[in-house]
Parts: sequence; C-alpha cells; structure tokens
Amino acid sequence: MIEDRAPRARQLLEKCDLDAVVFFDPSNIRYLCGFTGTDGALVITRESDCFLTDSRYTTQARQQVAADQIREYRVKIDGIVSLLRELGLRRIGFEAETLPYAQAEKLREKGSPDLSWDPVGEGVLSLRGAKGPSEIDAVLEATRISAEAFEEILPLVRPGAVEKEIALALEFAMKRRGGEEKAFDFIVASGIRGALPHGIASEKVIGAGELVTLDFGTRFAGYHSDETVTVAVGEVSPRLREIFDTVLRAHDLAIDRVRPGMALREIDSVARGHIADRGYGEYFGHGLGHGVGLEVHEYPTVSPCSEAVAEEGMIITVEPGIYIPELGGVRIEDMILVTADGCRPLTRIPKTFRTLPA
Repeated sequence: MIEDRAPRARQLLEKCDLDAVVFFDPSNIRYLCGFTGTDGALVITRESDCFLTDSRYTTQARQQVAADQIREYRVKIDGIVSLLRELGLRRIGFEAETLPYAQAEKLREKGSPDLSWDPVGEGVLSLRGAKGPSEIDAVLEATRISAEAFEEILPLVRPGAVEKEIALALEFAMKRRGGEEKAFDFIVASGIRGALPHGIASEKVIGAGELVTLDFGTRFAGYHSDETVTVAVGEVSPRLREIFDTVLRAHDLAIDRVRPGMALREIDSVARGHIADRGYGEYFGHGLGHGVGLEVHEYPTVSPCSEAVAEEGMIITVEPGIYIPELGGVRIEDMILVTADGCRPLTRIPKTFRTLPA
C-alpha cells in the first residue's frame, strides 16, 4: 500500500524548495511508511527517508516500516535534530496544520541557527487526498461492516428504546463483524434532539411519530466509514416528511454534480441552494462534507470555503441536513468515490424514506 508514497512526498521538497520534511502526525506517518504505532517521526529528504522512534516501538518499526533507515532515539526532538545536522540539511518543512506550537518552538530552540523550519500546509494535507486501490478496498470493507451492523440493530429502533442502548448495540455489531474501532461517538438523535447536528446518543427514550438520525462508522485496516441515516418511527408529521424530502433531494442533486475538476464549493452550493429554495436555508449551517480515509475527517472539505477541486480517487461525504430547534432534524449522508467520469457510492444503505413499526 505504500510503495509509491515517499516519492509523492518528495514532490513537496521541490515545490517548496526544502531539503527535508519531518512528519509527526501518526496518520501521515502510517500513510507514508506503514507504521501503526502512536509515537515516532519520519524524515524524508531528496535522496532518502528515515523513520525514528523510541525503544517501545523499535521492534514493531522493523516489522512494519518501509524506509531506507530506522533509528531509535531517547529524546524525540534531540534525535530528529541530530539526524538533520548529520545530513547537513538546512531548510526543513513541517506539518503546519497538526504540529503543536510548543513542539515547533522546541525544534527551533534545539536546532542550530542555520536550520530553518518552514510550515507546509496545503501540500501536506493533499498528500492523502486521492486514494489508491488498496485504500478504497479497505473503505469498502468498513462500509460493508457498517451496513450489515445497521440492518442488524434496526429492529431495536422503536418506541421505548433508549438512544444510548442503540448506539452500544451498533458498536458491538460492528466489532463482531471485524470492525477495529468505532469511527467516532455515534450520533443517535431522536425527536427534538434531531435538531442537534452532533447529538451524541443520550438517555432519551424514542417516541412514536419521531424521526431518528443515526450517524455512525467503523474502522477497518486503519480506514474509516461514515454514514448517516434518518428513519421515521411510526407516522411523522407532514412537515417532518417535507424536511426529509428536501434533504434527500439536496443530497441527490449534489452527488449528481460530482466529477473531476469540479470545485467542491460548487458541489456544496448545489445542495445548499436547493435547501434555501425550499425555505430552510437558515437551518443548514455546516459544510456539505469532508474527506474520509485514515482519519474520519480529513482533506478535502466540501464547504462554501473550500478551495479544492474534485480529483479522481478522492473519497468524500455528501451530508446535507436541516435542523429546526424544538421540532427536529434530518441528515442524510453517503460516502462517494470520485471516478474518471463522475462518482460512485461506497456506502450502501438505502437513503429513501423508511418508516419503522411504532
């Protein structure tokens, strides 16, 4: 899965006129060299790459890491700076979006006066934007696990059920099928709690005539799924049904517009415009979606502020929503893969209106 990735990172060196880039973020490190531990650093130069870690992970690194050299350090910053000095490197890039300020300052303090540290932003973020075949396969397996688990626990979504109990049953169902870990704290938001975009499962009891929004995902081989389904428990009011139909149409219109070269903010605009035209614009406040991969939220963002364009191989979510205080809400979310001539869905649960027995 990682054979061609160090050369991809070396393009940053040319583009930013750097001698090396030091990666600290665990997801970037895993992507570039295969290490799945929680502490280490990867130094990529124009000629070679070196992975550094402490004694806790040395054996693991020798088994997992694809790098020209593996080194062990006692003090992380000292080990990195020592390597850079040894190689005679001067201009060093680092992950501007994820490296803590205090750690960046320590690197500057420990380094010699002729060692400069340059933040690298968009270039690092976009490294993992387009997924390869092995990554797509891992995501597909995560979506399969999620879909099967969801269908198993769906009969539990009924009047008298507690949101937290449904979330727990869903987590167990995923792990029984091979999910490594839940992708995030599941959202199970029923009735008026549906107006909370991040309504983490609570002690609320589900009632008849309510919509229930479930946002869930799992991790498989390091890669995540992310999907949202809104269902009705018994017959719901005409206004709730209208909200559902508006969100579903916005979701479908946006997906129909996805193709390589399309500005992601324009895809957001398609869904946002439809919701606004139906009179619900003020109730859709978040972006339309985000990238998914080794992290459940990663580059790119799909929002009015996005500067990115769709690229073949990108995996993004499309998740419009309407959230009305004291009434409830709807969100519908699928993951899609950008293909050469459009896109195809990776998630597989039907998103049409579904009424569960009350």
